[in-house]
Amino acid sequence: MNDDIDRERPMAVADALRETEASLAVAESCTGGLIGAAITAVPGASDYFDSGLTTYAYDAKRRHLGVSREALDEHGAVSEPVAREMAQGIRDVTDVTWGISTTGIAGPTGGTEENPVGTVYIGISYGAPWGSEESYTTVSRYVFDGDRADVRAKTVDRALADLLAELEAR
Repeated sequence: MNDDIDRERPMAVADALRETEASLAVAESCTGGLIGAAITAVPGASDYFDSGLTTYAYDAKRRHLGVSREALDEHGAVSEPVAREMAQGIRDVTDVTWGISTTGIAGPTGGTEENPVGTVYIGISYGAPWGSEESYTTVSRYVFDGDRADVRAKTVDRALADLLAELEAR
């Protein structure tokens, strides 16, 4: 990805975040910073974008996001529990309104019968005002077709679409 990034969805996300005076941080594994790149391709992203972490390795997920050793041992990095902990971790360590996480198998190798190449988990975590008990996290599993670049690009687009859906639902 480069400055030829399709800005339509990132601009819609930008508008929704500005409208709600919300902030965003991302924790990326399989996308390696591409969501942050798409968000910051929109001028004025500093109005709502706090930070992005590429936490590719197990230790990085634990060290920077607080992902539990148990979740990684029991389920592996490409799993619903890890995507959930990543989204909650980035939201909480950066103290933002919204956290996005991505973890998956972009290929061309690394797939299993349970998680074939193209399997991606996307977490969206909302941090509600203290005392409201309205914070939540959703995780969705997708299986995308294509080569490594296709899987990563589709993951970025889907993560932004999932975030936008959550923003519009609030």
